[in-house]
Amino acid sequence: MGSTIGVGPQRRTAVPAQQQSAMPPQEIAVTETDESLALWNGVPPYILLIEDDEGDAVLVEELVEDSGIDVRLGRARSLADALSLLGEESPQCVLLDLHLPDAQGLDGLTRVLGSCAEAAVVVLTGLSEERAGLAAVAAGAQDYLVKGRLEADVFIRAIRYAIQRKHTELAAVALQAGILRAEENARLERGLLPTPLLLDGAADTVRVCARYQPGRSQTLLGGDFYDVVQTPDGATHAVVGDVSGHGPSEAALGVCLRVAWRAFVMAGARGAELLRLLEQILLAERSGAEIFTTLTALTRPAGAASVSVQRAGHPGFLVRSPGGVDLRLVPGGPALGIMPGWGPDWPVTEVPLVPGGAVMLFTDGLIEGRIGPGPARLDEEGLLEIARKQADLPAEPFVDLLIQTAQDLAADWGGLADDVAVLHLEWNTPT
Repeated sequence: MGSTIGVGPQRRTAVPAQQQSAMPPQEIAVTETDESLALWNGVPPYILLIEDDEGDAVLVEELVEDSGIDVRLGRARSLADALSLLGEESPQCVLLDLHLPDAQGLDGLTRVLGSCAEAAVVVLTGLSEERAGLAAVAAGAQDYLVKGRLEADVFIRAIRYAIQRKHTELAAVALQAGILRAEENARLERGLLPTPLLLDGAADTVRVCARYQPGRSQTLLGGDFYDVVQTPDGATHAVVGDVSGHGPSEAALGVCLRVAWRAFVMAGARGAELLRLLEQILLAERSGAEIFTTLTALTRPAGAASVSVQRAGHPGFLVRSPGGVDLRLVPGGPALGIMPGWGPDWPVTEVPLVPGGAVMLFTDGLIEGRIGPGPARLDEEGLLEIARKQADLPAEPFVDLLIQTAQDLAADWGGLADDVAVLHLEWNTPT
């Protein structure tokens, strides 16, 4: 059995034990000074007392009343009652007796900590149980108080400090988790955004400008990836891909697919065979059947006047020439993983590339940002319009200005929510 007690400096009410075993605390109208309210940042704290002894419970009630501080005090007479209350509302502090009808010693503490990890726990011990109090602190309690040795101001101060220590502990845990997440993201990012593997001294050199930018307010890295490889025959191979979803699983899958793509290219896989192999890797490694990957892959043999392009559910790409910028959306097939084992191949399309020309591949995060009310988005045509106004710029300022303009247009409508990966390639073939 248990009761609920609301305590303030002017009055105290109690629900008889025979009427209720455990109840959440009731709000009590009180008058307090600004100083006492500031003690709790203006909000009376909820303190749950888990105590089966009526005399000790009355002692706690009187200590709270004598302190003159507004406190919402809940009462449970057993651990089972307490766990029920903890499921309804999380207190700032739990006052826990180590000797309950259904829990003895540290067992009760362990179960309370497991049920309410964000509450400060202060253990109540008898005069001869200080060792038990110290053991409780070592096991995760913020403090212990000895019954019969308490003054009102000391009691309230102990609760306040316990809550503050718990807040500090939670902040430290969150900071450490953030550091670990940042380190994990950095490792994944290194895998998603590699150093291009280019031939030294190749006659047909390629200049690479790559950019990657996480989506707005995104704490988890996404699955956008790119890579560039030159094979011993002098051909340049490039890919830009996007794993659906965000988070460590998607980022890890993106790393897996990028590494697999590089290995398959180096081993001689080309065309539809290359994409079928990548899809097999995707099917084996993805975390759920709903995960898919879009990509655009291209190959340019050394000295060729065109690039061979394959598209799997991915946006188009930009082709730059001395005469301007064009958008190309070549025939393609479904995203990898959407229709496993489908019959037709992903077609390979030859796209002319004039001397001094370049191509720019990108993921849909660059074009899907909202730029107005409703469904208005930048889309590929909007990106093309921006690119044509900057057609004379060299690679790096051209790419950076496109990304910045897309960001600016979306700024008032939520920003670029998705990751952005951009890969700009231009060749310098001696005449």
